[in-house]
Amino acid sequence: MRLFWIGSLALLLAAVTPWAPAAEPFQAGRHYTELPFPQPVETGDKIEVREFFWYGCPHCYVLEAPLEAYVRKLPKHAAFVRTPGVSPNWLVHAQAYYTFEVLGVTSKLHAPFFEAWHAKGRRLNDAASIADFAAELGVDKKQFLETFNSFAVRTRIERAKQQNVGYMVDGVPMLAVDGRFITSPGMAGGQERDEARRNQLTMQVVDFLVQKAARERKKPAAR
Repeated sequence: MRLFWIGSLALLLAAVTPWAPAAEPFQAGRHYTELPFPQPVETGDKIEVREFFWYGCPHCYVLEAPLEAYVRKLPKHAAFVRTPGVSPNWLVHAQAYYTFEVLGVTSKLHAPFFEAWHAKGRRLNDAASIADFAAELGVDKKQFLETFNSFAVRTRIERAKQQNVGYMVDGVPMLAVDGRFITSPGMAGGQERDEARRNQLTMQVVDFLVQKAARERKKPAAR
């Protein structure tokens, strides 16, 4: 009789005790942080995934392959954009990136620029050397130099400076999701020493944040 009573009590408690929600795989303050002031996104109804990078950063270079692989499989409700870091020593590379963008040759020059710097040891640190690099890949050198110093590129640089401040960028690579969440290999990977594993975890955190942002966009606004 006592065993029957204990079993019945256990069943009763199970029936009235609410199930605790499953713990999220990644935690705010550990694997990612939420910005105190959300930033505007450029992707409309799609969840924005934004990378802050510098061509001279070895960690950005190593992250490039897993990031590109992730971007190719982005869900339909998300879109990817890049923003260069704008520390004083990085500005010439930000200028190069936006020149690629204005000329419509980013897909042609972005990855090779990383390769030229990190794999081939080329120090592309000024307009002339970068223009020579672009010319090797079929871009008109005169047009490149004109664009490099154009108002269109300067405007984009100023916008990037504002975004670096708004997103509180203090190092690269850094990834932002929906103008609200930021993460990086250092945050996502924690104490993981293997860089490939850190980058893998980073993309998992980004994917988690994309889904989180999508769910939270669907929530009804508080009255």
